[in-house]
Amino acid sequence: MLKRNLWKILLSLAIVAWAVAELIPLKDIPFPDYVRSHATANRTEFNRLMDQANALVTSHQYPSDYVALKQLAKEQRIDISKFFPKIDVSDIKNVDRRNDLLLAYLDKQRKSKIQLGLDLKGGVAVTLEMVDSKQPAGANGEYIHQKKIEQAIDILTRRINGFGVAEPLIRPVGNNRIEVQVPGIDTKTNPEVIDAIKKPARLEFRLVKADTQPTTTPPTDVPPGYEVLSEENENDPNASYLYYIVKRIPEMTGQHISQAIPVMGQFGNYQVELQFDKTGAKQFADVTTANVGRLLAIVLDGKLSSAPRINEPITGGNAQITGRFTQRDAEVLASNLNNPLDSELIVKAQNEVGPSLAQDAIDSGIRAAVLGTALVACFMITYYVVGGVVAVITLAMNLLIILAVMGSFGATMTLPGLAGIVLTMGMAVDANILIFERMREELKLGKTLRSAVVSGYDKAFVTIVDAHVTQLCICGIMIWLGTGPIKGFGVTLAIGVFSTMFSVLITSHLILEWLVESNIVKKFPMLHFLHVEKVDFVKYGKPAFIASWCIVLLGIAVAIGKGQRIYGIDFAGGDVLTVAYQHEPDLAQIRSIAAKQGLRDISLTKVTNIGGGNPTISIETPPGKSAELLAAVQKQLPQDGLEKVGEESIGPAIGKEIEWNAVKALLASFAITLLYIALRFEVGFGVGAVVASLHDILMTIGIFVLFGHQFNAPMVAAILSIAGYSINDTVVVFDRIREELKLNPTMKLRDVINLAMNRVFSRSIMTSVTTFLAALALFVFGTGVMKDISFTFLVGIITGTFSSIYIASPVFYWWHKGDRKHVEAHSDVAPKYEWQGTSKASE
Repeated sequence: MLKRNLWKILLSLAIVAWAVAELIPLKDIPFPDYVRSHATANRTEFNRLMDQANALVTSHQYPSDYVALKQLAKEQRIDISKFFPKIDVSDIKNVDRRNDLLLAYLDKQRKSKIQLGLDLKGGVAVTLEMVDSKQPAGANGEYIHQKKIEQAIDILTRRINGFGVAEPLIRPVGNNRIEVQVPGIDTKTNPEVIDAIKKPARLEFRLVKADTQPTTTPPTDVPPGYEVLSEENENDPNASYLYYIVKRIPEMTGQHISQAIPVMGQFGNYQVELQFDKTGAKQFADVTTANVGRLLAIVLDGKLSSAPRINEPITGGNAQITGRFTQRDAEVLASNLNNPLDSELIVKAQNEVGPSLAQDAIDSGIRAAVLGTALVACFMITYYVVGGVVAVITLAMNLLIILAVMGSFGATMTLPGLAGIVLTMGMAVDANILIFERMREELKLGKTLRSAVVSGYDKAFVTIVDAHVTQLCICGIMIWLGTGPIKGFGVTLAIGVFSTMFSVLITSHLILEWLVESNIVKKFPMLHFLHVEKVDFVKYGKPAFIASWCIVLLGIAVAIGKGQRIYGIDFAGGDVLTVAYQHEPDLAQIRSIAAKQGLRDISLTKVTNIGGGNPTISIETPPGKSAELLAAVQKQLPQDGLEKVGEESIGPAIGKEIEWNAVKALLASFAITLLYIALRFEVGFGVGAVVASLHDILMTIGIFVLFGHQFNAPMVAAILSIAGYSINDTVVVFDRIREELKLNPTMKLRDVINLAMNRVFSRSIMTSVTTFLAALALFVFGTGVMKDISFTFLVGIITGTFSSIYIASPVFYWWHKGDRKHVEAHSDVAPKYEWQGTSKASE
């Protein structure tokens, strides 16, 4: 067994080792503690330097130890790299730049790979205003102005997502401003990020005056049409500058850049590689061909980035912007170049915002997540005993892989994201249940335990692969067309698909096979609560179909009747109150007061102005509800001395383009489902799966609205996820029907479907129970958006299980008019299972 499974053992151990390494450190280490512990040379001198930095922070001269250390090193001309000889930055001659790169690297290394989002930790809120934000005159002035704001929001969203910040909040405020809330960025150590966000990213290629060289002093004889630009002299340890006489009119601009990519240069510095489109490639080739031997200045937003010499014509359509970039610098620059703004944005306000959830909501959400995972584990151990223990081990492996991959991506963990992981855990054990139920059938036929293990995995393999590939296709659609939480959900679920297949088909198989072949486990006890044999599922298909679609139509009618009231702040916008206080109020109490008034979709954050001043509370409410809520809060919390100091209207965080992308994602998921299942099974199966998925989504939306819930960004992702879950369950049923068609060549189609449904019924119910338990824990013990997401999944699990039995299979039956020959005429040859050729040998 060892020789046969050596590759599985080594692969599993390697992945565990990689995952653990990716997740260290588990939480952020304070910058002073981290650098003190990692300074390996001249430690006494370094500790003395850090003490000086700490004293400057304590006296409020600098905002953080990071900034204080950086400034001290600059003032005292200290090369910080001498304290960290294991980190090689010797190729960088300029001391200041070397210190910048080293400190940025140390600051990144001290942080947890998975950062907390705005709802759990807070972040930075920046209010931006367009420099030319004056509304144009005329009848179309307001329309043109709003389109400019929407375009700017779209560009900012792509920029921020482009340099690795997940789950930002970007929305219009008032008539001419944009609010950007970003988690995971400390402006005390990374102030340049916010500055970079607002720049227009105008790239120009200008020629340096012929027959001139850079000088270390500013030139005084500058001819008309030229100006003096400077860049830092990277070869001078004393941080001098080089001055160039550069043409004011560019030879070409960055208008025709098709893509900008941050890459690591040969000496560890980062640079940005430019790829031009066809027009840009020709322009750049013409410029470089006509000016071989001259210096070409690369100017970004009026500042000189570099001025390389043109040694030969560059005709490949590529160029590089080199400089003294950190990885973050290069990522921000590339993102900005890929998404240039028409005009620069100016910062009107910059604040630190606290978590949008109260601490009790965060604590209850985390408890709910832990409890949900524990419920799934307890159920599996109770129902499948030995198999349940193996499933829990693979569940832990699965969770470790998911978190490690998210960490390697630099993901931001939000409460909805945590809910998505818990629900993924519930769905992850489905594959184990499919295998264990197959093993039950094999043992019932009198096979040995060893043969049952082999046959169970072999027979479930195709089902597991088909179910997960269809789910992966839907995840791909969500990642492709979705943004923000929709894309985040898609990424999380896609990671879960891969990790589940690995942990179940490799790790779980390895452990169970070892337990059996080593005679550690001689029996495989399992409970069996559900057992059906002769239920005529096809008979009940028509009345069940009609009844369920009546509920769907009722829900749609109610949704249409409510109109815009079904949308939360994310879609409809609202009001934001700025409230000062004498004693800091309990945000949970304000949330409770709002709930009593029927305001469930509100957001509360503590706001601290980075420039100083007293902190305030920001209260976001649906339109027209702010005054009513403030009056109620002032009445019930008089001791806190709450006073309104400002109010503005906010636009939706989810614009029309994102809404339309969500619809396109849904339609595309239907098309992909139909195509994949038609190819893997046949068209009738595909039609049944699409009808069932459409039914589940509409039913979930209808019930969601009937119970008074409102749509927000995470809800869109959750509803799209229902499509993936529904397909998963439907494929399990269809795979068994396909198998029974192969094994019973003379049986009528109706009897084949009923036989398959009776045999797969308990398996289908059990796979739903695990996810239901996880969602139930989140619903009972969670709060806010976590409760909404879990409610959506509870409904989706029930409707998904129902539709796989009473919608998908009957539609398949009706599509073929109840005629088996019609199926065979349109069906591919059934796949050949490995067990058909190996099970006898294994016995």
